[in-house]
Amino acid sequence: MTDHEAQTKPHYRRVLLKISGEALMGKRDYGLDTETVAAIAQDVADVVATRAEVCLVIGGGNIFRGISGAAGGMDRAQADYIGMLATVMNALAMQSALEKCGVPTRVQSAIPMAAVCEPYIRRRAERHMEKGRVVIFAAGTGNPFFTTDTAAALRATEMKCDALLKGTQVDGVYSADPRKVADAERYQELSYLEVLSRDLTVMDAAAISIARENDLPIIVFNIRAPGAFAAVMRGEGKFTRIVEQH
Repeated sequence: MTDHEAQTKPHYRRVLLKISGEALMGKRDYGLDTETVAAIAQDVADVVATRAEVCLVIGGGNIFRGISGAAGGMDRAQADYIGMLATVMNALAMQSALEKCGVPTRVQSAIPMAAVCEPYIRRRAERHMEKGRVVIFAAGTGNPFFTTDTAAALRATEMKCDALLKGTQVDGVYSADPRKVADAERYQELSYLEVLSRDLTVMDAAAISIARENDLPIIVFNIRAPGAFAAVMRGEGKFTRIVEQH
């Protein structure tokens, strides 16, 4: 192995990248920013080029948030189903952007919709990844009252991923929102229990519990920083690791 190959070799063989729907908005107030989607797709393509196996879960908050719909008087289950459909829209947009980068991509939905994507089948998804394809898991878990964070932890566990990488709009987990609190502390590493006990809102409790039960490391980083995904895969850049304390 050359020095260059050693430097670029990813730390993880297979990962799930969780992206919030809001991360796809760019500077817009709503919907998709095609330049932002293209930039994230290129970052994913760069990681796939290192022969790492990658799958994705994308939120739908840039289009519709079930909990907000419920707060507005809509039935919560119905609002969550609308949110799941929003994640399918984002998944199809990301698939298009990845394929423009030359990355073969499959979308699998927890809610079957055969005209636009595959149904979620675990073994088929694993086979796609073994063949170097990116798999985007859409429609959350297919059940209301569960977030896409929970879906990400569940799918990462099912796919036997080495880590769950959560791409956010800040470079890690902070004691408070760094965009509002100037002296907020950024954590280098946290345990699952610390995240729960300190009520850090990086992921919901169900997602943290699934990760903890399956010893799945969670890595939080800024998806908007160019090349950040590849850097984190090499163990570089700014990020927060959430792991079990030993």
